[in-house]
Amino acid sequence: MNTQRLQKILARLEEQNLTQMIICDPMAINYLTGRMIDPGERLYALYINVSGGHRIFINNLFTVPEDLGVEKVRFFDTDDYLGLLSDCLVSGQAVGVDKNFPARFLLPVMERSGAGPFTVSSICVDEVRACKDEEERAIMRTASQINDQAMARFRQLIRPGVSELEVASQMLDIYRELGADGCSFSPLVAFGPNAAKGHHLPDNTVLKEGDCVLFDVGCEYKGYCSDMTRTFFYKTAPSEKHRQVYELVKQAGDAAKAMLKPGVPLCQVDAAARSVIEAAGYGPNFTHRLGHFIGQEVHEYGDVSSANQNVTQVGNVFSIEPGIYLDDEMGVRIEDLVLITEDGCEILNSYSRELAVVE
Repeated sequence: MNTQRLQKILARLEEQNLTQMIICDPMAINYLTGRMIDPGERLYALYINVSGGHRIFINNLFTVPEDLGVEKVRFFDTDDYLGLLSDCLVSGQAVGVDKNFPARFLLPVMERSGAGPFTVSSICVDEVRACKDEEERAIMRTASQINDQAMARFRQLIRPGVSELEVASQMLDIYRELGADGCSFSPLVAFGPNAAKGHHLPDNTVLKEGDCVLFDVGCEYKGYCSDMTRTFFYKTAPSEKHRQVYELVKQAGDAAKAMLKPGVPLCQVDAAARSVIEAAGYGPNFTHRLGHFIGQEVHEYGDVSSANQNVTQVGNVFSIEPGIYLDDEMGVRIEDLVLITEDGCEILNSYSRELAVVE
């Protein structure tokens, strides 16, 4: 068990006047124990208490290290595992529960434990996970460096007659050659008008001269994710209109990054980028939030949007990804990951953001 991370979560619980919590999100349990299990339909839960007595409930189907740093409660499919979990709760005291705790487990525990009330308290875990420690930052730097190297290789896949699917199908092998464990999400490859469709999944569309080429890609490295988007143009320099669109997107990202430091409201970061695009008349064509938090998962708790008034904190890692999408024409998105540092921000991606025509 990672005691430093656990103590931060327990402190958040106490701030909410809670003493105990059931965590069932496998990624959150992995964050604390270093062990990833996909339980499927089976119960998998970590019980924590500010007074100690932490326990992890694991079906005998799953193999785990002898010492996880926490007491293990093992059970078979036919055991009364919900009774085991109910019995460990302190009767008469409130219980924090994971936002993903299935009702088929939660309701019987509520009925049988004598504890309560039950309240969703995932934010106690999510907010701690949102501030990456030094170990996590180092891993995410490497993951983004691999993504930079991969983008250079992906650019070389742009050639006459290739389809989106043919390009996307080669990306996993390239990531593995560069030392990544795999893709952090299915690569998004979009040619020409498909780039205006948001998260367009690659299909049999064949590249044509004059197309824009949008790659939204990420890899996984040591359990952490990277994410980056670049937009190229094929063979022919873009029209003046399309060049202007590209430069606006780039300027919007630069405007957001320029204000990043601890204590900045995330809604203001979104506004800094959005105002650049709106001033040029393309506001309706910027159809999504500016960014999302990232770490063990591509999309974690927290975002950079007009609705989020939380402020940036040291250790936050999130995307800055403005875009302009012209239906049936083209689209441009430029995305980097940023890390909030003690005195500003660190941009984790170094691959060029300058307009590029691939011959």
